[in-house]
Amino acid sequence: MQFVATLSCALFAGAALYINLVEHPARMSCGTAAALAQWAPSYRRATWLQAPLALIGFASAVIAWLAGASIAWLIGGVLLGLVVPITLVVIMPTNKRLLSADLDRQSDETRKLLASWNALHGIRTALSIGALVFFLGASSAF
Repeated sequence: MQFVATLSCALFAGAALYINLVEHPARMSCGTAAALAQWAPSYRRATWLQAPLALIGFASAVIAWLAGASIAWLIGGVLLGLVVPITLVVIMPTNKRLLSADLDRQSDETRKLLASWNALHGIRTALSIGALVFFLGASSAF
């Protein structure tokens, strides 16, 4: 279970970091309308990758802890699991507004929403990297 938790978390963290540091800045360099046009399908596709990774990593870490692994597995699992409620409660309003049909694609509001989305996504990135640090630290304790 520890391997599954660590692998899921590492894949999530890598994808999240890539989005924050590479994909989002690249899309924003193309102008607001193009950035929004690229963000929507990217967001939909990334959901199908990142949500299962977060849930599998969380569940695996909790199972490892219940089976006798150190508390670090529970802490890391909770950190990784937090990306789901953060997404649903904190980031979802921004996502819904960005997907709204009445949003002016070239407006300053759209540019600000996209910038805000990247910052909010950074929370998910930080949580997943934090979880990975716990997992790797616990793994090296063997």
